[in-house]
Amino acid sequence: MRAMILAAGRGERMRPLTDRLPKPMLAVGGKPLIVWHIERLVAAGITDIVINHAWLGERIEAGLGDGSSWSARIRYSPEITALETAGGIAQALPLLGEQPFLVINGDIFCDWDPGQAAAHVRQLQASQARAWLLLVDNPAHHPRGDFALEASGWVSSAPSLPCLTFAGIGIYEPALFARVAPAAPMPLAPLLRDAIATGAALGQHHRGAWTDVGTPERLRELDTILSADGISQYQ
Repeated sequence: MRAMILAAGRGERMRPLTDRLPKPMLAVGGKPLIVWHIERLVAAGITDIVINHAWLGERIEAGLGDGSSWSARIRYSPEITALETAGGIAQALPLLGEQPFLVINGDIFCDWDPGQAAAHVRQLQASQARAWLLLVDNPAHHPRGDFALEASGWVSSAPSLPCLTFAGIGIYEPALFARVAPAAPMPLAPLLRDAIATGAALGQHHRGAWTDVGTPERLRELDTILSADGISQYQ
């Protein structure tokens, strides 16, 4: 199975930290945020990793190289200008292959085990769904959430159900991106909403650790949690 880490965003809310370093390369707990993802993927047996980049992308390639330092194989999908989430994934499809693949936002931290991904791929294929989404409890900065989750495991937009927040971790069939124009910026949300509306999106509620590292304050909070006394609880 292959995985993609999304790392092309500018990180405007993180300035001035991101004026000289891409957001996924900012350090928490003594190492770049993106390295936490790489290590967790490799520990789960997922070693073929694609990373897209745009802003200061050369810093990402210089810092991570070919991935051999983590026993991974990293390939890059550079973007002249950021293509947003769906556009970046669509451009990287030739590197991701024809089977379902895992995608992780580079600017989050989560203790979900990617070792579960293979079972969810089988679930996707058996149900003919096009997407599987990890959902988390709504954080204070996003109280309304994004999508609901039915007891059956299907993601829903039914107003009668409480909404959860999309964690920025998903497994997708390549066909989900069929209507994305080549080299055209496009967000992922419209594609997910279409899949949900047609009953083609599954999900899971993750109740563990998750942080959207979207501001310097949340970066500092996560760094404190992942200090020497706190790292063990996430490994």
